[in-house]
Amino acid sequence: MGRRPSKQAVKAIRVSLALLALAAALWAAIFDRGAIAADNANVDVQLVLAVDASGSVNNARFELQKQGYAAAFRNPQVIRAIASGGEQAIAVTMVQWTGPFLHVQAVPWTLIKDEASARAFADAIAAAPRELFGGGTSISGAIDMGMSLLAQSPYKSQRRTIDISGDGINNRGRSVTDARDDAVAAGIGINGLPILSLDPALDTYYRNSVIGGPGAFMIPAADYENFADAILKKLILEIAGDPNDPNISKWGAVLAKSP
Repeated sequence: MGRRPSKQAVKAIRVSLALLALAAALWAAIFDRGAIAADNANVDVQLVLAVDASGSVNNARFELQKQGYAAAFRNPQVIRAIASGGEQAIAVTMVQWTGPFLHVQAVPWTLIKDEASARAFADAIAAAPRELFGGGTSISGAIDMGMSLLAQSPYKSQRRTIDISGDGINNRGRSVTDARDDAVAAGIGINGLPILSLDPALDTYYRNSVIGGPGAFMIPAADYENFADAILKKLILEIAGDPNDPNISKWGAVLAKSP
């Protein structure tokens, strides 16, 4: 007949079993977090918001742009548009732009999947200071910067879009049509929000030279005071994904199609 294990041995065995159970739980938690992270990497659209900070944009005008974007991401219609997608999530970043090589990523890539994350992104936009003041108007540089940010994005999506807002034509850097064509060839769409306060024909310029890619569109703003309404309509269309869908009217949006 074998000897019974001592109390100390029994205690050691119990401690070992407890440690094994704890290790298993920790590995399970790590696996779950990894699965969540993988899920979060897939979004419906990756969106670069490129905001004009050139010399024609004084501080009051810049603030109207910034607050327009912030208000849009707090709007319930935008939250519903995000929820309507297959992944029910989008990834967004904001960049300030002026000259060919003058860009600042004002708000980093952010996953937006619900009201809380949308409001947090809106707060980050509102809190971001203006970091550029003049340097020309290089829409081509803004497109090139947008392509670089999309290449570095930690997210994956079928749609990748650069959203350009500004109040003037390209007057610095390389050809804007070359930049547009390079982006489109890489599978990136470019949408526009021309602000017509200084140039009433800027929407025609954006239509012919800036926007591009399948379903590309623009929504002009008559002036900076109307920017918030225009960006709300534009974001809803971009997030919903199909500007030709007749159901898009449920978001109260108006579409300006590219040729």
